[in-house]
Amino acid sequence: MRIALIAHDDEKPSMVEWAKEHESILAANDLIGTGTTGGRLNDETGLSVTRLESGPLGGDLMIGAEIVTGDCDAVIFFRDPMTAQPHEPDISALLRICDVRGVPLATNRASATALLTGLVDAGSAES
Repeated sequence: MRIALIAHDDEKPSMVEWAKEHESILAANDLIGTGTTGGRLNDETGLSVTRLESGPLGGDLMIGAEIVTGDCDAVIFFRDPMTAQPHEPDISALLRICDVRGVPLATNRASATALLTGLVDAGSAES
């Protein structure tokens, strides 16, 4: 599966910590991420994440395009609900295209764990 990993600035430490906890599962998948998030995951975990542009520079839209073409199977996006984001229209578009295309989306640590567990369980059921 191809999984997108995104985190707002204040959530990046939590994303890195979460990814370390789930490293063995994540490593079995093709991972993409927005610029800084992908860089931190590459530097601070044993994961290999293909880095796209930073979110404010179009990375969220790039992931949205991957969803449209069927090249992204799930999105894990640790959002900071307490801070206004200058690229909020891009974020809204990404969330919308996940809904339109039926792509699983997690926006916090708890839902990310549930999503990842569900993907693993679904993969086991298919085997």
